[in-house]
Amino acid sequence: MKLSFQIKLFISLVAFFSVLFALLGGYYYVDMERQLYQEMSGRARIQAEEIALIPSLRQEVADKDIAAIKTYMQKLAAHSDASFIVIGDNKGMHLFHSVFEDRVGKELVGGDNTEVLAGKSTTTIRKGGLGISLRSKAPILNDAGQVVGIVSVGYLTSYLDAITVNKVVNILLAAVLLLIALFIFSWFFTRSIKKQIFSLEPREIGLLVRQQKAMMESIYEGVIAIDKNCRIEVINQAARKLLSLSQPTRHLRGQHISEVISPVPFFAPETMLARDTHDEICHFNQSMVIASRVRIMLENELQGWVITFRDRNDIDSLSAQLSQVKRYVDNLRIMRHEQLNRMTTLSGLLHMGRYEEAISYIQAQSEHAQELLDFISSRFASPTLCGLLLGKAARAREKGVKLAFDPACLMDKPFTTLSETELISIIGNLLDNAIEATQRSALPHSPVEVLIKLTEHELIIEVADQGVGIAPELRERIFERGITTKKHGDHGIGLYLIESYVTQAGGAIEVADNTPRGAIFSLFIPAGGEARRATPAQEETDYAT
Repeated sequence: MKLSFQIKLFISLVAFFSVLFALLGGYYYVDMERQLYQEMSGRARIQAEEIALIPSLRQEVADKDIAAIKTYMQKLAAHSDASFIVIGDNKGMHLFHSVFEDRVGKELVGGDNTEVLAGKSTTTIRKGGLGISLRSKAPILNDAGQVVGIVSVGYLTSYLDAITVNKVVNILLAAVLLLIALFIFSWFFTRSIKKQIFSLEPREIGLLVRQQKAMMESIYEGVIAIDKNCRIEVINQAARKLLSLSQPTRHLRGQHISEVISPVPFFAPETMLARDTHDEICHFNQSMVIASRVRIMLENELQGWVITFRDRNDIDSLSAQLSQVKRYVDNLRIMRHEQLNRMTTLSGLLHMGRYEEAISYIQAQSEHAQELLDFISSRFASPTLCGLLLGKAARAREKGVKLAFDPACLMDKPFTTLSETELISIIGNLLDNAIEATQRSALPHSPVEVLIKLTEHELIIEVADQGVGIAPELRERIFERGITTKKHGDHGIGLYLIESYVTQAGGAIEVADNTPRGAIFSLFIPAGGEARRATPAQEETDYAT
């Protein structure tokens, strides 16, 4: 049975501190015992030397006056904490013993009197009549400096050990109380840690980290996570590849985002704090990408941001393919609808025997379709643009609106300032808005006038309608994302995209009121492949056409 992280951590803490206390206790016991022996040996030596200097005692020892020595030393021994005090003569015989009176007249025990009789003080641990003791001996000298006796002051080692044990027991009790408090603390400490790691086991956390790393590296989009100080926390392999970064992830972690990506408004602090954003066109290290930025909030506190981005060329390619398919489907649907109406009309005329009218109807329809086809194909070199204009014209007819192309329309060569996808998106959105605005106006509907002309210096695109027009309160905000005059559907993107593309290409947009009603959109985009602005406009990847 596997133990949980909380139990393992608790047992580890308890075991660690138990061993620590045991080691510290053992060291303290040995050290305290050593210090106690040093202290008591010093105390014994001082007492022995002080007793040896008492004048009356010196004389009594020299005279071997046992009764006087006994009377004086009993009073002195009563005030001493020593285990015993012994007085001997210069022959090594007892003159006084504080514990055993019957030892008087007998030889001193221990065999450590030689140096004392030679005039030196000694401290030794020897086995005497009371047992093993720590004792200090000092010589008693007469006025002539001759050794006339010996003073021995001793402490039994059993007494010293008892003192040490008492102190250790007191310390051990305090240590046990401390250990119990530590047990309680460690239990709640491990519970707190378990809560902070969401009750996960370390092996589960390790597995999650490995899974997260594998997931980050398998994401096709570039992902960068930065903290609130704009320092990189996470960056995946796709991001390093898209940004042409050769440094490994561990070297990039902790760097400021401006050290990795050339400064752009996308990473401006005031912009990042103002709002999150999705699918903006940005220049990241000379690469055009579609980027999104989402803030990370934890307990209502900003932790940082997650930036995801992908190569714009991939999006453009997919968008172009999707837009082309959508145009084909839309055009086929419109053409099918028109052909059904025409066939129904023709069938009715033939059924009634109105053969002349049927022939005239066929010729009129053919001439109109051929005339529009000839005009567009002769004026525009791009097959994609021709297909767009024919499709929009058919769609406008279906909605009861006519597209009137200005005879000055001409675009007989590629326009390099904008990609074909961007050009199609601009013209398609302008025509869609004009058709819908005209359709919402009162009958009869006036034609939508279209001018697309490429000069030596610029591309001019002008779309004029006599629809519902633009409300004055929306005039200044018409190019903002989400702002629209339409009542239904997912709108507010078309004009935003147009403004993004034109601004990015260094062009200008003019919006004016038409007469008697409606609006005129005029776009002027410099030709000749002039450099685009360093700060790209924001853009959506939904290339509506």
